[in-house]
Amino acid sequence: MNMNIKTTAAILLCTMTTMTATAQKEFDIEQLIRGGQHYSTLTPENRYLRWWGDTPVRLDVEQCAAVNGNKETTLFTLDDVNSIIGAKTIADSIHSLFYAKFPEKGKTITAVKNSHNRYLIDWDKKKVVWQQPCDGETEAETTSDGKRTAYLSADQLYIKDENGKTTQLSQDGSREIVYGQSVHRNEFGIINGMFWSPDGNRLAYYRMDQTMVADYPQVDIFTREAEYKPDKYPMAGMTSHQVKVGVYDLKKQKNVWLETGEPDDHYLTNIAWSPDEKTVYMFELNRKQNDCRLNSYDAITGKKIKELVRETSDKYVEPMNPIQFLPWDDSKFILQSQKDGYNHIYLYDKDGTLIRQLTKGQWVVLRVVGFSKNTKEVIYESNEVSPIQSNIFAVSTETAQTRRLDDGTGWHYATLNGDGSKIIDRMSAPKTPRKINLINTADASAQVYLNAADPWQGYNQPTIECGTIKAADNATDLYYSMVKPHDFDPAKKYPVVVYVYGGPHAHNVDATWHYGVRPWSVYMAQKGYIVFSVDNRGSENRGLAFEQATFHQLGQVEMTDQMKGVEFLKSLPYTDNDRFGVYGWSFGGFMTTSLMCNYPDVFKAGVAGGPVIDWKWYEVMYGERYMGTPEDNPEGYAKSSLIGKAKNLKGKLQLISGYNDATVVPQHCLSFIEDCIENGIQPDFFFYPGEKHGVAGYKNIHLNKRITQHFEDNLK
Repeated sequence: MNMNIKTTAAILLCTMTTMTATAQKEFDIEQLIRGGQHYSTLTPENRYLRWWGDTPVRLDVEQCAAVNGNKETTLFTLDDVNSIIGAKTIADSIHSLFYAKFPEKGKTITAVKNSHNRYLIDWDKKKVVWQQPCDGETEAETTSDGKRTAYLSADQLYIKDENGKTTQLSQDGSREIVYGQSVHRNEFGIINGMFWSPDGNRLAYYRMDQTMVADYPQVDIFTREAEYKPDKYPMAGMTSHQVKVGVYDLKKQKNVWLETGEPDDHYLTNIAWSPDEKTVYMFELNRKQNDCRLNSYDAITGKKIKELVRETSDKYVEPMNPIQFLPWDDSKFILQSQKDGYNHIYLYDKDGTLIRQLTKGQWVVLRVVGFSKNTKEVIYESNEVSPIQSNIFAVSTETAQTRRLDDGTGWHYATLNGDGSKIIDRMSAPKTPRKINLINTADASAQVYLNAADPWQGYNQPTIECGTIKAADNATDLYYSMVKPHDFDPAKKYPVVVYVYGGPHAHNVDATWHYGVRPWSVYMAQKGYIVFSVDNRGSENRGLAFEQATFHQLGQVEMTDQMKGVEFLKSLPYTDNDRFGVYGWSFGGFMTTSLMCNYPDVFKAGVAGGPVIDWKWYEVMYGERYMGTPEDNPEGYAKSSLIGKAKNLKGKLQLISGYNDATVVPQHCLSFIEDCIENGIQPDFFFYPGEKHGVAGYKNIHLNKRITQHFEDNLK
């Protein structure tokens, strides 16, 4: 780490005071919270860009414009597009250009769609060059040229070629036999269920059989008589679904199933294609999730070719990314792995022989962005500058030499053009609401396209601090944020709310605008609270040892680290130790309830949203990765369960749940309520009818007002 990077990292840990002498206005919850009527007024200016070859194009509702530095040239307008497609009614019209795509470099072609048709139009020649109906399609995935589509209709999987010929691939699709959708409950990085080969000649897709999985009895109350609408929900230790991968060849009109073998309840994830479309690659993981194998399959016969890479662990292996072939050498691919303790990039030949480890160090590769063909480098984002930052780097596939491509501050998100010669860099930093830079990959030179103004200017802004404390092991640094009222007086005593998540694959503190604090925390600071968050061991982006410290005992190590945060808060002269609250959602709801029950003399009030109460009621993939099964780890399940602990409650706890939560099912909250009843405890409880794990739209405003009022009633 050079001196500049060290200095940058040190600066990030200092206090950020955003209070201004001229600020007069107060924040309104309708402005701060998503779903509010005036939410957009306090969000930083943004612009949406997509590559057209080497040219970035700004997408807007009414027009698409080519970007050259900080200048824009209109390519076409929404009126132009609707004129070209001959739209005569609202139903026939395109209503926004935010989703326009540019499939062919150098050609004035854009792909757009409405509810009835998808089009390729030539905006220069003002004509439709291709169109195809898309009525009734869901979960649609198109090829890179936009002309072939795989989609679902009435649970069945179809393919439509460029000539409009439709082929039905499935006959038995249903709620229980699911085709072409994400499987394994979206774990292992899975976000879709259909995978086109590079040239669109073959389609790989998932088939998930859930007939053997128990139904969870959800109810739809919005009908004249409430209707039974069950979810398939495999709980930890119980029977899980079975997944197969099919491959359909459009030219041969033939389907094969990959011969993945037994057992049927293993996990198939991160599907990738060889550049020549002849081979399918896939990570296969046993149900215990401690034995992971990268296997290759013949896309023509479905037969297994070879096991290329195997990784095992005494805890778990978690593949999150498919392999990627080098665009200039289809005999080599890169693979991401945490096998040395941190997520890094490895270069292999196509037979599975390791060539070299490309990145190395006690930091994490956060995302592989793509490749620079001219420099033969992998472009990636990592937190090697600071654990709370994300910066853009390039690493040579030939020498493993790395170089940074951004300014070394904040949190960056890169989008590459086709050959990797240019980058759209979206970034924010603690004092930078949003900046968009255009970077030349070869020399890292950058041009500012957007530097958004502070939309909070003119408001009474809070003081926001970021720093570190030691974890309960007295060795590991944990990052925290603290939000103080704009008129903070160190001579006063303030009530404190600890906002907690604490679980895997998430964090609360980073070097984005205002250190990533939640708008609700700002609202609470305005009401006279201090809001504190710390990322305990078990949260993301700090390496395997940090994350796996919680293995088989969820909530235990996390609580000890959170209590180190409380210890730090109590050492401050301006916190009122008799007015501590805690709030979190999902895993954070589990943590809130755990802290209230296990440290009843510390927290006077708490709000637990969508809380896990007992991990035996949580789903197979996530639950068994971190806790094993109830049969294999009875001690861990008993220790983490909150059933039987309601009797410890002294503070005022409010539980909130979506009535139709399909992630943390209502059984959790209801079972804890029963435990409270049996012990004469009087918690508050609130259901949001029709809502799932998150509360959306204007109901989110109702939710945040309710949470706020709970602390107002019990901490002041």
